[in-house]
Amino acid sequence: MITVADLLSMSRRDLRRVLDEGHPIEDGALDDTEFKGVSLAMPRILEMLTWKTFTKTFRRDPETHELRGWNVRMEQTGIDGPPIPKKKHGVPVTWGHYRVYPKDRALMIDYDVPQNGWLTRRTRDPLVAVNANDATLLLGVSILDFGFFRMWTPTYFALVRRGPIAFVPC
Repeated sequence: MITVADLLSMSRRDLRRVLDEGHPIEDGALDDTEFKGVSLAMPRILEMLTWKTFTKTFRRDPETHELRGWNVRMEQTGIDGPPIPKKKHGVPVTWGHYRVYPKDRALMIDYDVPQNGWLTRRTRDPLVAVNANDATLLLGVSILDFGFFRMWTPTYFALVRRGPIAFVPC
């Protein structure tokens, strides 16, 4: 069984292998949950300019039944630190809204939604379960999709199930 600690110690080549060998995520397994996100194998300078941890949510839209979600910026309290969302005017800061749908053996996180800017709308994250029949540890990577070509980024990430969604933006 692969753990978050195992993923943290892997190279991008090893993470790609785990992603390629990953397991499908059952439909409904992510409904109305949030996950602690951990950046993996990111260049140190990029990590210092951005973040090591974040929150990623998954919410089943009650009207359309589409799985959707958003990211929440977090105070950087360490991988094992408490989950404290960054706030603006007393409200958690959300960004990178997305929709989620099955694609091959993975779920695809697709940021091509109206709330996002031009570059963010080109981002796609294939997402798989690291261990078979277990949606508590997931692995993804960000890919920029320009239509005529796709570019893999060095931004692999692990998602660790935290529990039910704590905040739903308006």
